[in-house]
Amino acid sequence: MSNLMERIAGERGRLREVRLAMKAAVEQGAHDDDSFVPFYIAVGNYLETAMHRLHEQDIRMGEILRAKVDMDDASTQQALSELDERLAGNQLHLKATLGARDALQNQGNAALAAFEEAAQAYSDYIINNMGHHPGSTNLAQKYFSAEDWEHMACVTETDQIREQELHTAVFAAVPRALELPKPG
Repeated sequence: MSNLMERIAGERGRLREVRLAMKAAVEQGAHDDDSFVPFYIAVGNYLETAMHRLHEQDIRMGEILRAKVDMDDASTQQALSELDERLAGNQLHLKATLGARDALQNQGNAALAAFEEAAQAYSDYIINNMGHHPGSTNLAQKYFSAEDWEHMACVTETDQIREQELHTAVFAAVPRALELPKPG
């Protein structure tokens, strides 16, 4: 189980690094610097894969919880309703960001501002709505067995390799003009 948690923590740590790099880039702005195009495309590719996996994990978490908890309890209903709302909002922002990534692939510099706008909105959404939420997280900690955590995470070696390759691609494409935040 600790190996699973380490893998999940590593993946979420890399996701955070990509999100912070994206946030730094959109706050600085590309200002028509075409070297931002491949970087933003790499960020979009990473987010597409990583956020899909995390979304699937959170859906499985909700399914497992609904099968194990007292669904007549108002606080449980609220926690799972909030989980569903966060996931739906995340998907809307992810879809917008990926659409903006696709526009970058087709239009290059002409789509930089639209990507930065979508990426900023998505970053803000993640900061304000995703991550550790006591309701669903506390329920999972209380009711999940080791097998439940394994099933929820569903981390295959292929998934791990792909996520790490996409992470590497993001940081290989960082524009020279981009000042990334210091780690930590």
